[in-house]
Amino acid sequence: MMGFEQLAALKEQLAKQAKAAPRAKTRRAPPKASPRPAKPVNEPAKPVDPVLQAIAKLQKRFPKTFPKNPAPKVPLKIGIFEDLVPHAQELGLTEPALRDAIRTWCRGTRYWAFLVEGAPRVDLAGQEAGHVAQADAKRAQGLQAQRAARALSRPETASKPS
Repeated sequence: MMGFEQLAALKEQLAKQAKAAPRAKTRRAPPKASPRPAKPVNEPAKPVDPVLQAIAKLQKRFPKTFPKNPAPKVPLKIGIFEDLVPHAQELGLTEPALRDAIRTWCRGTRYWAFLVEGAPRVDLAGQEAGHVAQADAKRAQGLQAQRAARALSRPETASKPS
């Protein structure tokens, strides 16, 4: 088993070998003309949704409460928003931004799937702070069923033959 230092040294050695290795010259097809002009290199990428930025801040500050995908989401403590408000300034978020982030976090099948009766709810430290009530579990199941029904009722977006 290699230690961290050995892995770092091996990584550095492989990087040097990759730079030193002569690149194989392959014949490339000329680039196709693009109907759109190329983006300038210094043009910024699409702006990131502020709600997603807020969620990322919550995930960084409270990783046990707001785990990153693919880890399963955990049911949040009832009243978690009030617990977050004192941290708003530290996180660089406004109360409306926090509210939007919590609303988005708790909406969706990844969250609803773990809202089962009796499942532990967690506080900001990731500690147990109550359990999911039967009514909450039933509501989550209903929301999942509604979303699935809407998905099935949408017309297919397959292209029509010309």
